[in-house]
Amino acid sequence: MFSSKKETAPAAPPPAATAAASTNRTPRPSTPSVISADLVINGTLISTGDIQVDGRVEGDVRSTGLVVGEKAFIHGELCAEEVTVRGRVQGSIRARKVLLCATSHVEGNILHEAFAVESGAFFEGNCRHAENPLADEASTRKPAAAIATPTAASQPATPTSNLGSRPGGAETNRPLAAS
Repeated sequence: MFSSKKETAPAAPPPAATAAASTNRTPRPSTPSVISADLVINGTLISTGDIQVDGRVEGDVRSTGLVVGEKAFIHGELCAEEVTVRGRVQGSIRARKVLLCATSHVEGNILHEAFAVESGAFFEGNCRHAENPLADEASTRKPAAAIATPTAASQPATPTSNLGSRPGGAETNRPLAAS
């Protein structure tokens, strides 16, 4: 019954240690923002969390995670860490991970790091692997100065016809008459 050892409750960690431990943990996922089936949005959606679209969006969607529901329709660019499509998308998709479910209908290009398609999914467009598909599009384009532009010397000023001839059988180029 009695013991010579004194039993004590463990001491609580100092507040500084608790605060440091909580900042090192990954944040607990929050509930996604939901665009319900009866909602139509015209404009750009931007979220630092997850979005679930069950309604209609006419505009771009940018978020951490994006789920396009079976009855949903999005007409615009999707840009997220992870995109799961069960509904309809008309526009490009840029994401690290893309999943096209069996009920999906996608018309547009996909730039991805990882890409999966379930049997029955509809996809019309091009898909291309990229190490960082979320990088700013402008940084991946060539600068305007690097794009070759045609010079006036390389293009004829007016259309010509070889209908006339010089003495000696040599053909001449005459401008065509405007009609």
